[in-house]
Amino acid sequence: MGQARPSMQELIGRRKRAGFVGRSDERAAFRRNFDFAPDDERHRFLFHVHGNAGVGKTFLIRELEQLSRDRGALTAFVDESVGSVTEALAAISRQFAAQGHKFKELERLLTTHRDRRHEAEAATAALLEPEPREPSGGSMAVARAGLAGLALVPGVGPFAGALDAAQLAHGADRLRAGLSARFRSQEDVQLVLAPDRVLTPVLLGELADAASEAPWIVLFFDTYERTGLFLDGWLHQAMTTERYGAFPANAVVVTAGQLPLAHARWGGLTEFVTEVPLGPFTETEARRLLADKGVHDEPVVAEVLRLTGGLPVLVSTLAETRLADPADVGDPSGTAVERFLKWEQDPVRRAAALACALPRTLDADVFRAVVECPEEERDGLYAWLKRMPFVSERGDRMQYHDLVRAPMLRLQRRQSPRGWARHHTRIAETFASWREQAEADLEPGEFWNEEDWRELRLVESYHLLCARPRAALPGVLADLVTACDHGEDVLRRWVQLLAEAGEDADAEVIRTWADGLVEALAESGAETVLRLLLERARGPEEWRARAWAARGDALARGGEQERAVKAYDRALDLDPELVSAYRGKVQARSALGDYRGALDDLRRVLELEPDNPYNVFLRGEHQRILGRYDEAIQDLDRGIRLDPNQEFAWASRGAARLSRGELDEALTDLNRALELKPDYAWALARRARLWRARGDRAGQLADLDRALALQPDWAWGRCERGDALRVAGRDEEALVDYDRALALDPEYASAYASRGASRSKLGRHEEALADLDRAVELNPSYVWALERRATVHRRLGADDRAAADERLAARLSLPTTEP
Repeated sequence: MGQARPSMQELIGRRKRAGFVGRSDERAAFRRNFDFAPDDERHRFLFHVHGNAGVGKTFLIRELEQLSRDRGALTAFVDESVGSVTEALAAISRQFAAQGHKFKELERLLTTHRDRRHEAEAATAALLEPEPREPSGGSMAVARAGLAGLALVPGVGPFAGALDAAQLAHGADRLRAGLSARFRSQEDVQLVLAPDRVLTPVLLGELADAASEAPWIVLFFDTYERTGLFLDGWLHQAMTTERYGAFPANAVVVTAGQLPLAHARWGGLTEFVTEVPLGPFTETEARRLLADKGVHDEPVVAEVLRLTGGLPVLVSTLAETRLADPADVGDPSGTAVERFLKWEQDPVRRAAALACALPRTLDADVFRAVVECPEEERDGLYAWLKRMPFVSERGDRMQYHDLVRAPMLRLQRRQSPRGWARHHTRIAETFASWREQAEADLEPGEFWNEEDWRELRLVESYHLLCARPRAALPGVLADLVTACDHGEDVLRRWVQLLAEAGEDADAEVIRTWADGLVEALAESGAETVLRLLLERARGPEEWRARAWAARGDALARGGEQERAVKAYDRALDLDPELVSAYRGKVQARSALGDYRGALDDLRRVLELEPDNPYNVFLRGEHQRILGRYDEAIQDLDRGIRLDPNQEFAWASRGAARLSRGELDEALTDLNRALELKPDYAWALARRARLWRARGDRAGQLADLDRALALQPDWAWGRCERGDALRVAGRDEEALVDYDRALALDPEYASAYASRGASRSKLGRHEEALADLDRAVELNPSYVWALERRATVHRRLGADDRAAADERLAARLSLPTTEP
C-alpha cells in the first residue's frame, strides 16, 4: 500500500524548513546535545534562547522542535496563549495526545479541576467547618472558624476565581474544612486550593511513562518574557527540586524570551543550562536569505541590510517582495508593509493582508469575518497568508509578528481613522454574535465561569476599545470589576487587554488606565486593582457599588474582615439592594464572631431574595450557631421544602436536632445528608457525636475515621477523634491526634485541654498542667479546662490552686440572662 499523501500543513512546514537560513551554530549545538547521554557532563537539560523582538526566536525554536522530532523526540510547544501553569499543563497534554501518548490521569484531573473550580466559584450551598468540641464551654470563638470559610454567593467570597493557598494562608485550615465539606475527596479540595501541587506530580509521572517509550522528551516554552511570570518559578522547582517528584532525565527544556534567565534563580546551574543569545542576522546570513528569495542585486541588498539592521523578520518580509531597485525597499520599521503591499499586485491579497492585521490572532472563522472577498477565493487567500514569513502559528491560531503588525495597524489608523473604526466595529459585532450564541446554552450566572465565553468577550472588548476608546472604556472597566472576582488569571487577561488596546489604538486614555492597572496587579493583585479603580472613579460609574463589594471580597480573602465590612457598607451606600454585598458582609461579620449582626444582614438578604433556598439554609445555620435551635429548624425545614437535594441543609438540621436531644430525628437527617453526599466529612463528624450520645463508641470512631480519611488535615476532626480515644481509655493513641491537631492549629484551646487530660491520666502531670494552663490562657472562661486543671493541682498537692480553679469554674457555670 502506498504512503499517504502529505497534508497542506506538512507541505507548508517542509517548505518553511527548507528555506530556514542562519543560526547554524545554535542548531548544531542543540543537535549535538542529543549525542550526549543525560548522565554525560556535556549534556544540557535547559536551553534558553533570548534576544530582542524580531531576531527570530520563535522561528529558531520551531526549527529546534523539528530537529527534536527528527531524533525521535516527543515534543510540546507552549506560548503566551496560556495564562497559568494549569493551562500550560493542559496544552502539553493535548500535544502529547496528538503524538499518540495520552496523559489519561492528567486529563482526568484537569477536567476535575475545571469542574471543581467552577463549583467553588458558583457555589450555591454553604461550605462549613463545624464548631469545636463541647469542652470549650459553649464559646462561640470556634464557630467563628466555621463561617469564615463560606462561599457565600456565586463568584463572591473566598472561593471566587482560582483559589491560591498562599493568598488564603489566613485561616487555611478553615478553608480546607469548608471545601472538604462540599467536595467528595481531599484531592478535589487541593485541585481548587493548589492545582499546581496536585497536577505537576501527575504530569511528571505521565512524562516518565512517555520517556520510557521515546528516546527524548523536549518541552518548548516561547514568549518567556510573558509566560515566565508564572512558569519560571514552577519550572525551576520541577526541574531542580523533588517537590513534585522525578523529572525524566531524558527530557530537555527550551525556553525563549527577550531577557536572559533570572540569575538569582538559575545562576547556580550554569553547568546544566545553555544560554543562546540571539542577535540580528550576520551580513552573511542576511545575504543568503535574500539570495534564496531571488534578491541578488547588490544595491538592493545593501539597502535592505541598512534598513533592517539584520532583523530576520524584516529581512524575510522584504525578501518576499521581489525587490528590483533600492528605491523600492523603503523603511521596514515604518512603511515596510506599505512597500510590501505595493509589490503585491493582487489587490485582494493586499486588502486581506491589511484586514487580517486587525485581530490579535486569526483562525479560519476570524479570517472569513474580516476579509471581504468572493467565497471561492477565501481558501486560497488563507493558505497564501499562512505562508507569509511574518505569520506564525500559535496552536490552532495564527498571529502576525509584532514588528509587522504594528506598522500595519499604524498605517490603517492614520490613513483612514473612520475606516479603522468601522472595521473594528464590524469585527466586534461578529464576536458579539458568537458570544450571544454561546450564551444561549448557559444561565446568566454561568457566563463568567466559561472560558470560551470569556475569550469571546475579551476579543469583542478589544475591538470596541480600538473603534471608540472613550465610549467603550466604561463597559470594559465594568467587566474588569467582575474579572476581579474570578481569579488572577482572568484578571490578568483583562488588564493585558487594556494594555494592548491602548497601544494598538494609540489611545492615551486607555494607556493611562492600563499602566496603572498593570502596576497595581503586580503589586498585590485584585484588591489593589479595585482600589485604583475606585480612586479614579469620577462618580457616576455604574460599577462602583460592585467594585466596593468585590474589594470587600478581596479583603476578606486576605483575612482583613473589619476592612471588608467597611467596603461592603460603602457598596450598600451606593446600592442598597446589592445582594452580593450583603452576603459578603454576612461572611465577614461571621468571621469576626458577630453572628447576631450577620443574622441581621441575612434578614435583608431574604427580603431581597425570599425564594432563594440557599439564603434560608444560611440563616438556619446562623440560628443554630447561636443556639436558637427552634428558629434554626424552622428555617431549615423551609429551605429543604424549597430544595430537598442540598446535603448541607440536611446536615445542619441534623446538628440542630442533635443539640435538642432528638436523636432519632437527627440520625434520619444526617443519614439523608450522607446519602446525598457519601463523602461529607462534616456530616460524618456530626453523626459521630450522635453515636457518642447513644454510647456507641465503635460507631463514633468509625465515622471519625472516615471523616479524617477524607480530610486528614482537619484540626477539629483530629481533636474529636482524640476525645473518643481518650474516653475509650486509649490515651496514647489520643495523644497522636491531639499533637496533630495542635500542629495544624497552635491556638486550639480545646486540643490543649484534652491533651492535658490524657497526659494526666498517663501520670504525666507536669506536662498536663502546662497544656491546661495554655488552654485557660487562650480561653479564660473555659470551665472544663479549669475543672481538669483543679484535678491536676490536687494530684500535685497544690490544694489552694485547685480550690481557686474550682471556685472560678463554679462561678462561670452559673446561668446568665443573656439570650
